[in-house]
Amino acid sequence: MTSNDDILRALGRVEGRLTGIEENVSLLREEVSDEKDNAHHSRSVIHRRLDDQAKEIAHLNTTVAISGGVDATLRDEIKALKETVQSNHDAVGPALEEWKRMKTIGYGISGLIAFAGLTVGGTVAYMSDSAVAWVRHWLKIN
Repeated sequence: MTSNDDILRALGRVEGRLTGIEENVSLLREEVSDEKDNAHHSRSVIHRRLDDQAKEIAHLNTTVAISGGVDATLRDEIKALKETVQSNHDAVGPALEEWKRMKTIGYGISGLIAFAGLTVGGTVAYMSDSAVAWVRHWLKIN
């Protein structure tokens, strides 16, 4: 039969084992608690990054939309300016052609006047001896 001492020793051994098990369970709880804290921190960092990415994407979408609107506005303004320039060119074209024609006529008239002046000058130079003789005869100068 088992004595009380044997039973007490067996209970001490079981109690020692239970204490070891309790310590191991306590360590496991601490590790799981640390893992939970780390996981919570990691998830909060990931969520913060995702929020930042969402904000940047929204900002980029806004920027692209604004740039597209500005480009469309500029294209419309350039088109309107091209039409205005073309209509002004069409309106001024006949006046420019008339001005060019008048300039050409002016060059022709200037050329005729210069030619006439040279002809008169040449004639006067050629006839100067005869003219001097005629003036002397008319004035009766020897």
